[in-house]
Amino acid sequence: MMMPKKNITFFLSLALLTCIGAPGWAAQANEAEGNVGLSIDTNQEDLDEFFDQEETSDPLESINRVFFEVNDKLYFWVLKPVNRAYSAVVPLDFRQCFGNFFDNIAAPVHVVNNLLQGKFAGAGIDLSRFLINSTAGVLGLGDPALRSFGLEPQLEDFGQTLGVWGVGEGAYLYLPIIGPLTLRDSVGFAGDMATHPATYVCAGYLEGTGYYTADKVNLLSLHPDLYEDMKKFSLDPYISMRQVYLEYRRNKVLDRKNKNKIINDL
Repeated sequence: MMMPKKNITFFLSLALLTCIGAPGWAAQANEAEGNVGLSIDTNQEDLDEFFDQEETSDPLESINRVFFEVNDKLYFWVLKPVNRAYSAVVPLDFRQCFGNFFDNIAAPVHVVNNLLQGKFAGAGIDLSRFLINSTAGVLGLGDPALRSFGLEPQLEDFGQTLGVWGVGEGAYLYLPIIGPLTLRDSVGFAGDMATHPATYVCAGYLEGTGYYTADKVNLLSLHPDLYEDMKKFSLDPYISMRQVYLEYRRNKVLDRKNKNKIINDL
């Protein structure tokens, strides 16, 4: 059955409002270090050289800085109080289970993008994780695939896929609510939404908004201090966020282990 057009429009719009999270909250928090397999028709040395030489493009820095301040206020005035209340009511063990559940639902996104990048072993691992955790893990609330079988998630997204295919990252943006991203990643997330089961399962605006809000609030509750720690130790938080985000995303495309894990955890 075809999904109603209003739902598709809603989820594509919502994708842009949750693709990275402000300030970076929507990124996956428990990513494995390293990926399995090779990219399609890609010379790794050429990719390394390309991204090492790629310069930061931030033509809208003055506007981006204004939006950075807006998101900073939203964090302290809205998200932080909500996070405190949620963490006080919901025990840590339950929040971790909810995090496993949200990660498990997103497995088709990672399977598809592993395949698009020619990482067939990685796709097999994520598919196995999905099957094991959906059954033995009680609908994904547990992670026996990792604990019992040592299968680490191979988290690939369409933004990475575009990078592997040679698409440049484009201008750096820092948008209200969304937070840091590049033009390539904003397009990539729309592609991820097309393969995310929640896009088709959630029947309306309220369900879709509730799902994504719960996911992001729960994620933030598991990593509550990272944003403030980043600000505390930065002479210029805007520059630090930009540098860490771009380094993180470039390393993701190159399958390098990331030295800066803060964006990964926010």
